[in-house]
Amino acid sequence: MQRLGYEVQNEKLLETALTHPSYGGDHHVEHYQRMEFLGDAVLELVVSQYLFHELPEVDEGKLTRLRAALVREETLYHAAKRLGLGEYIRLSVGEERSGGRNKPSILADVLESVFAAVYLDGGMEPARRVIFSVLSEELEPSRLADRLDSKSRLQEVLQQNSHMPRYDFIKMEGPPHAPTFYYRVSDGENVLGEGSGSSKQQAQQKAALDALNRMGALS
Repeated sequence: MQRLGYEVQNEKLLETALTHPSYGGDHHVEHYQRMEFLGDAVLELVVSQYLFHELPEVDEGKLTRLRAALVREETLYHAAKRLGLGEYIRLSVGEERSGGRNKPSILADVLESVFAAVYLDGGMEPARRVIFSVLSEELEPSRLADRLDSKSRLQEVLQQNSHMPRYDFIKMEGPPHAPTFYYRVSDGENVLGEGSGSSKQQAQQKAALDALNRMGALS
């Protein structure tokens, strides 16, 4: 609750949100899957409202792609890692041994479930505040502009010729707590650009920006 910045009144909700199905099955207690379903909807609504008001000049197609990028598993995984959510999940012994605390799919699902717990406990306003806090890096206006001005723009440029960009992982360097990812973007066999960043998404954005620069398509 301290990390969320919200004091849950019904702690059972948060306990359920942090309970993996493997643990729930072993101990015959509720697990997070139903709450994940609700949390996904709450997250999409909050992000949709934010983008609608924050980007009044952006059309529906771009808003849809931007929302999809913000609520995808990879984005939620990195946010959950920053929050340290993995250490609080209740897992079965088997899931624990298989590295469940660090699995992107589990961390993303649990984060959505936590959003649901806050919503069920306090309503939409507390849920909105927690989502904004947890996803503060991703929702920062300059990061939104990066997403619109590079990956989305490159996709639009290539689609004019019925092509689609492909992003390939090159390597990762640095310590686990502060890695640097390297990606290249290609059109078929043609390498268009390369980039690096502190997350996979950021590295892909930089690669797309490099491609647009090389293509002279930024104007």
